[in-house]
Amino acid sequence: MIITRTPLRISIGGGGTDLPSYYERFGGFVISAAINKHVYITANRTFRPGYFIKYSKTEAVGTIDDIQHDIVREALRRMEIPPEIEVVSIADVPAGTGLGSSGSFTVGLLHALHAHKRLHIGTDELACSANDLEMNGLGEPCGKQDHYIAAYGGIMCQEYHPDGRVTMTRLEIDDTTRRQLREGLMLFFTGYSRTAADVLVDQKTRSQAGDAAMLENLHFIKDLGQRIKAALEGGRTEAFAELMHEHWLHKKQRSDNISNERINQLYDEARTHGAIGGKLVGAGGGGFLMFYTHDRARLRTVMVERGLQEMDFAFDDDGSIVQLRS
Repeated sequence: MIITRTPLRISIGGGGTDLPSYYERFGGFVISAAINKHVYITANRTFRPGYFIKYSKTEAVGTIDDIQHDIVREALRRMEIPPEIEVVSIADVPAGTGLGSSGSFTVGLLHALHAHKRLHIGTDELACSANDLEMNGLGEPCGKQDHYIAAYGGIMCQEYHPDGRVTMTRLEIDDTTRRQLREGLMLFFTGYSRTAADVLVDQKTRSQAGDAAMLENLHFIKDLGQRIKAALEGGRTEAFAELMHEHWLHKKQRSDNISNERINQLYDEARTHGAIGGKLVGAGGGGFLMFYTHDRARLRTVMVERGLQEMDFAFDDDGSIVQLRS
């Protein structure tokens, strides 16, 4: 049996510039952090023929073409896995909450299938293969951020080149800044689960059409990502929090689907009760609100009173790993 453990992520800055509709023309830049909430994939050889897939549903089929789960079907086909395998997935956080679960699932699945076949795959190849599977194999309107941070782990700067290459570098922060970042950030689940597809399709379509407002917004967000990098590497966590707020104001302008009246109200309340800055994690539309604050107790109290659930977290430096091989 093979078990892989792959982290989910939060986006720190620059989100949205990792889509090819943007970076193929202008290059992109994102800072993201892997967190200690994970997707677990098991791959086990069976004693009877067939493909046995267990996630929120259970599938038992005889051929790859009969598998309903798009990512599993494409991964098994690409890896040429014979019909004698059971694949099971569980996760610490449900899908559709803005934490990059689809990318983490794909990375963890490919990692498990390579280990199942006793094949080595490097971190960069794993990230690239997972991204290609979703973006090109399935035609999903996704970017590169989720697959790369899931594979690498840590707090990383991701630079996207027009030719498709990705340069990964660690965010150079000292232990004090890292601790302040961890202690200042809080995540609250809004209660909405959603797909990012509508938001991302709109961004892709408008970027490819040369929509001036969309491109100007993404240019600003990319530059803001660089400013966030400078603030954090300079140990200025409060300046980072203020830039988060600036990021949120501009991100909302990108699409009407990114926020809604309730989320806007929750954000404004958080700002009046100790949050310096914040954002919705992910493409938008729901999921987790992330804030930076110096008064965790005060912010927690008002968010819980409004019906939100806090999710505590820490950073994950391991990336996708084979946790068990037997």
